[in-house]
Amino acid sequence: MARDRAKPVIKSDPTRSLALLWRTREPASRDGRADLSVDKIVRVAIAVADAEGVGALTMRRVSEALGVGTMSTYTYVQGKPELLDLMVDTAYGEVPALDPSGTWRDRLARVAWANWELYLAHPWLAHVETSRPVLGPNLIAKYERELTALDGTGLDDVELDSVLTLVLGHVRTAARASADSRDLERSTGLTDEQWWRVQAPWLTRFSTPGRHPTAERVGTAAGTEHGSAYSPEHILRFGLDRLLDGIEVLVERRTTG
Repeated sequence: MARDRAKPVIKSDPTRSLALLWRTREPASRDGRADLSVDKIVRVAIAVADAEGVGALTMRRVSEALGVGTMSTYTYVQGKPELLDLMVDTAYGEVPALDPSGTWRDRLARVAWANWELYLAHPWLAHVETSRPVLGPNLIAKYERELTALDGTGLDDVELDSVLTLVLGHVRTAARASADSRDLERSTGLTDEQWWRVQAPWLTRFSTPGRHPTAERVGTAAGTEHGSAYSPEHILRFGLDRLLDGIEVLVERRTTG
């Protein structure tokens, strides 16, 4: 199992990525294969990353999965950075349309959980650098839909963007922790609960009872509750509720003047 750990970021060429994302051109295959396309390459690349992690993703690995030579794949997608841009935008297209019912708080919570489900389906997505995203069609459409969750709040445009960025950043952080946990479980063969069972006897042996009473009490309560030291889904839920509480205060200020 390839590990999705931080590596030097190799940025794509935005011009090439934008041309691919918006399909301004579809390269002609040099070997005349009619069954190969940008869309097919991206679908296979996503399947490889889902199964093996983004660390295993190379143009050669994708070509092997496609059953073609590497140069055939390069004819359609110029390199791995551009391929990742395509994969991210394609994944964003899987986020369902927003249910417009309920309050803005209901809608924003649904946005958060829809993104959580997307990260669960594609754990590699939480490890892909997106601080300078290439603006593909699905990313822009997703942004448009998610902003409508805040209709009627009275927030100005900068606040709308900030609120959405805040909530999605919280989801991404929890998703990265979840992906790391799943990655460790695959690589070690131990669940979080099993790993802590291994650690517990050593902790008992070397720690001095009563030396850190607050840490012992709180750590025991959290471990008992989650079956591990940390539950990404619990932190997502708990943190999201607190974020929504804070955003609600801001909205009340805007609507009451």
